[in-house]
Amino acid sequence: MATQRASADSLHKVRFPGESAAYRAARDELLEAEAVLRRNIEAVAALRRKLPLGGAVPVDYEFTEATVSGARRVRMSELFARPEASLVLYSFMYGPEMKAACPSCTSILDGLDGAAPHIRQRINFAVVAKSPIARVVDFARERGWRNLRILSSAETSYNADYHGETEAGVQIPCLNVFVRRDGGIRHVFATELLFAPSEPGQDHRHVDMIWPLWNLLDFTPDGRGKDWRPALRYQE
Repeated sequence: MATQRASADSLHKVRFPGESAAYRAARDELLEAEAVLRRNIEAVAALRRKLPLGGAVPVDYEFTEATVSGARRVRMSELFARPEASLVLYSFMYGPEMKAACPSCTSILDGLDGAAPHIRQRINFAVVAKSPIARVVDFARERGWRNLRILSSAETSYNADYHGETEAGVQIPCLNVFVRRDGGIRHVFATELLFAPSEPGQDHRHVDMIWPLWNLLDFTPDGRGKDWRPALRYQE
């Protein structure tokens, strides 16, 4: 049975069965670091919210969306179902020249599909891929996605303009945020860590905050694994 007594310099009284004094000392040190991390996350989010408006969106992009009555065109301005709320567009790496969708993007979207009904209560959110809409929708059905709003940017310059692909047309992941202001659409944020120099021993991790997989693995002694990456299918 866990004792509720703590030493005078401990951060709280909660104890777990069989823990040693050495464990508690190390855990308290980690707990202080976790509190600092939380404050830093909140401070960075506050800085993000204070960003001035970015550039005006150059064109009201016309995406393609699948409906029960067939494919339809939908303009970027029409994606603001909540007019005063932000619009978040995730660039999904699934271009027409790719034999398969990106496993990492797929892992992200597997999680966001479940969260989408909650997300829609606060913001506008959609997933944009360069492949034709029928191909993207077929993949979404295969994954069992039910809640994500899926769009094709095949006939637009959106991916190139907002860095969802390289100049050579190679698809890359990027999350962009837009707002409606003064009758127009303005860009306010992108996950630009992808383009910044990486630090030794780090990958860019520019979309980790929306990717539950890594955050869960980080709680374990095993961690993320040196070479492990998500896959579209696993051998059980």
